[in-house]
Amino acid sequence: MLENLELPAGDRPLYQRLADAIGARIASGELASGDKLPPYREIARSLGINVTTVTRAFSALQQRGLVEARPGRGTLIASRDAEEGGFKSAPSDEAGLIDLSVNRPATSAYLEALTAMLPRLAKDRRYGSLQDYHPPEGPLWARGAVAEWLNGVAGDGDAGRVLLTDGAQHGLACVLRALTQRGDVVLSDSITYQGISALCRSLGLDLRGLPLDREGMRPDAFETACASFRPRAVFLVPSLHNPTTVVLSEERRHALAAVARRHNVLIIEDDVYRPLLEQAAPSFATVEPELTVYVSGLSKCVAPGLRFGLVIAPRAVLGNIAAALRIDCWSISPLTALIATNLLEEGGVARIIDVQREELRRRQAVLREALATYDVQSHEISPHAWLHLPEPWRSGAFARACRQRGVGVLPADAFAVGRETLVHAVRINLGAAPSLNDLRQALAIIAGLLNDGHLEISGAV
Repeated sequence: MLENLELPAGDRPLYQRLADAIGARIASGELASGDKLPPYREIARSLGINVTTVTRAFSALQQRGLVEARPGRGTLIASRDAEEGGFKSAPSDEAGLIDLSVNRPATSAYLEALTAMLPRLAKDRRYGSLQDYHPPEGPLWARGAVAEWLNGVAGDGDAGRVLLTDGAQHGLACVLRALTQRGDVVLSDSITYQGISALCRSLGLDLRGLPLDREGMRPDAFETACASFRPRAVFLVPSLHNPTTVVLSEERRHALAAVARRHNVLIIEDDVYRPLLEQAAPSFATVEPELTVYVSGLSKCVAPGLRFGLVIAPRAVLGNIAAALRIDCWSISPLTALIATNLLEEGGVARIIDVQREELRRRQAVLREALATYDVQSHEISPHAWLHLPEPWRSGAFARACRQRGVGVLPADAFAVGRETLVHAVRINLGAAPSLNDLRQALAIIAGLLNDGHLEISGAV
């Protein structure tokens, strides 16, 4: 299978050249989806290199979505779906790659705030409680800080309706496990945050995508789906929608809430991007509080590494969600909770968000200049943008072509609910570029591919 494998010449580290050589065989079709690769020691022996080099090469291939490790089965060539739209949770560390495929902060403002905070953290009156267990909902002092922060947005300042989680994705998992049963129908936009698709698959839920326009989910499609499928819940990202960046208008929110009310459908509101907006329409948790479970966190507006998420839910279901979280981890880390609480109480979160907004404005200006002639959906302070591809490009081919030239983007396939959704677009994460110059370089490469699409596409498919 890897006989006569020749490593490309060059100054790149040996493990990267090995990954490139195997990747080339995958691209040529010599290695097909589902093929099982030899054990690492066997590859190392045949090539005369050490096992550590092979291990690092396969780690790079996994990051690219080209291979996958299966317990009890070894390492397999990934399916094309996995390559083009895998659920990524961390940026690639591949040398020479500007990875714009993962949402991450555009500045180091969080690290600077944390550096200033840590020396005095031990003097905090709550420091002694860090060595103890806490309720599954999280420490009451942290829940109080969150309730105050979101007062007027969700929960009306009631700490008793707040539950703290290890990030918003964990919050979504707890909500779905607590409030749905295998086989239940969950509705979403036909193009939506990929984490909900992964969760529904893992829980045996039937996720159905609904048509959306440039203002979000269409109320008529939601009405029809409620009558046809009798869904348990609808999943919505109303603020800076991931990936399209749509912000639902107040009128559209009320229209969707009215449909949910008529059919008694639970609204799961993923509002992680709202803090970036300087003004936003009322949340679903405000419009329809007894039917909405509100999920948010600090990953998108402060830092994903903090792993601080939250759920605000009606009291009638909060206990069930807390029970689901208790099974996972008993409660979140109190150290994480104390860091987040200090940032909220001392105004650190607000200052970090202000810094992030200004940097995102600068990056959005660079985007507008670089891709001015193309159909790009975005917002002046969105951390990502949604680029609609011109003919003859297809999203998977475009993402592969970008990667071959040193830029990572995420194709529409990653966000599509159901295979019938045909959208040719890619998500570009502006905040992920290490600097403005890196962003300019990456966008210049993207613009070059778009400009010369008729010349490049034959080599990218």
